[in-house]
Amino acid sequence: MATAPELLKPLPPVQIRPMTQVDLAEVFAIERSSYAFPWSEGIFRDCLRVGYVCRVLVLEGRIAGYGVMSMGAGEMHVLNLCIAEAQRRHGLGRHMLDHLLERGAAAGVSDAFLEVRPSNAVALRLYRSFGFQQIGTRRGYYQAVGGREDACVLKLSLRAHRASDT
Repeated sequence: MATAPELLKPLPPVQIRPMTQVDLAEVFAIERSSYAFPWSEGIFRDCLRVGYVCRVLVLEGRIAGYGVMSMGAGEMHVLNLCIAEAQRRHGLGRHMLDHLLERGAAAGVSDAFLEVRPSNAVALRLYRSFGFQQIGTRRGYYQAVGGREDACVLKLSLRAHRASDT
């Protein structure tokens, strides 16, 4: 568990830029090392092909994380957000999520949604710190060792979130 001083370290210089086909091998390597049941490289390729907002977070010239979201009908859906294990606990996930929410807000999105495993306490803390609230459960949503795991469905009103930032 990170201590309070670790969480207060300044954010290292990072760049968030659009993901490209060239990035897929590095993105997939992070995905595969982070999850027991990762997305395939083809899923990332499809997300790029259909025009989802796909971003990579670059730290010291290397991809350290990524985020994927879809937008439509005044909503955004965070589909995947991951930081490489060696780079976690430095605020990079917060930085990426903030970037995605800003993109959605700039596009006029009013609500953000996502699913997260109830067992992923670190991600739940991050999302709740932004004001995401659980609005439902998807039973058996995720593949898991020994069966299926539910998903917590979370929602954030971007209007309320922006108002709390001012």
